[in-house]
Amino acid sequence: YKMAGDSRFPDVDSDGSEKSEEMEIVVNVGGVRQVFYGDNLNQYPETRLAELVNCLSGGYDSIFSLCDDYDPGKREFYFDRDPDAFKCIIDVYYFGEIHMKKGICPICFKNEMEFWKVDLQFLDDCCKAHLSEKKEELEEIARRVQLILDDLGVDASESRWKKCQKCIWKFLEKPESSYPARVIAVLSFLFILISSVVMCVGTIPDLQVVDAEGNRMEHPTLDSIETACIGWFTMEYVLRLISSPNKLHFALSFMNIVDVLAILPFYVSLTLTHLGAKLMELSNVQQAVQALRIMRIARIFKLARHSSGLQTLTYALKRSFKELGLLLMYLAVGIFVFSALGYTMEQSHPETLFKSIPQSFWWAIITMTTVGYGDIYPKTTLGKLNAAISFLCGVIAIALPIHPIINNFVRYYNKQRVLETAAKHELELMELNSAEGKAAGSRSELEDLSRESKEAPFYSSRIKVSHSDTFIHLLSEEKHHRTRLQSCK
Repeated sequence: YKMAGDSRFPDVDSDGSEKSEEMEIVVNVGGVRQVFYGDNLNQYPETRLAELVNCLSGGYDSIFSLCDDYDPGKREFYFDRDPDAFKCIIDVYYFGEIHMKKGICPICFKNEMEFWKVDLQFLDDCCKAHLSEKKEELEEIARRVQLILDDLGVDASESRWKKCQKCIWKFLEKPESSYPARVIAVLSFLFILISSVVMCVGTIPDLQVVDAEGNRMEHPTLDSIETACIGWFTMEYVLRLISSPNKLHFALSFMNIVDVLAILPFYVSLTLTHLGAKLMELSNVQQAVQALRIMRIARIFKLARHSSGLQTLTYALKRSFKELGLLLMYLAVGIFVFSALGYTMEQSHPETLFKSIPQSFWWAIITMTTVGYGDIYPKTTLGKLNAAISFLCGVIAIALPIHPIINNFVRYYNKQRVLETAAKHELELMELNSAEGKAAGSRSELEDLSRESKEAPFYSSRIKVSHSDTFIHLLSEEKHHRTRLQSCK
């Protein structure tokens, strides 16, 4: 495009002798005047700028349906839109693709493209990825705001059981909702720690007792503490299952499966102890009970429900599967190569510890991972040199993926903090706008709020729509059109 000073539209006679391809379109977007030619704009006839070429023949109604204002003296179309985003969008007429500049909100840029009727397929892939990430963030913010509004609202049409169910769910699942809920969360955390400590202390021989048959077993006091902890875990799980709004999703959730695995061994071992002796030999029952008691270690994973740090670490590991896969591949190749070399080099020594290549795998593993038990070690000079090289390669292979994994952890942790702050910001804006609406006392606003409260009763004391610059469309199904320049905080 080129800047225009006193450009004029050429006069079009009644016979339409002036071709639209030769016309000049003067556009003023947010105070920035630019000139386009019809042949360029008609490459994409469905866009808004291309429609300006033929809108003059339709009169002022056709003109003002496309733009915000029109100056017939200068024949200039005015749009109250973002000029920076517009400079990026018009690249489609010259290069066939669009790139977002840094500093432009992806969601606002998407809205600008929709206004100018330019398809999102012209947006470059790198910018589409940024847009998808921003949309996911807004969806997460909207989900968090919706959950908070659901907790704050009370539906008068709900039955007493539904209200009780919702209160129990908030009480057990949302410690931040009230002081008693925080106390319950702390108690649950303490029970997990106590149960884990009891499981470890119960294996100390000095604290064990001998039964009538001479077998060692846990101290009765520790057994009683274990029973009390299991009773708490069982009651907690049953109450959460009963009060869950989606029981199937609750039952299939990973953390809830961990809860079941932490509780189930106690009841299975109890059943086998009292009933299994009648069906099988006592020694088999004791072995089965001992194997089930080992599964009690699963309860330590229950701490993840109460620790955002463990949840962040889990997410970082999920996002780092590619790096972890590369690490395993490097180690696997190194283990195979250095174990084969070590076996070959050590065959000349009469007291070699490398009996076969598969047996040498163990030496290569503990060497490359810098463990070095010393149960298998080289005795020849070449074997020691091979061991030194494998050690250095192992250090490098382990160090390579550490930085990406740490970056994933920090990025997710910071993202969660930003999303939490953004959700609180949206709620503060809702409260502020609600207070302003009450102070104004507008009849139309009161009617809108009452109508919304009928459609969604839990919004009765909160307005439904956020008016921040980062407007979250997911909180409302209504379409809100803004004529001011779009911006993003």
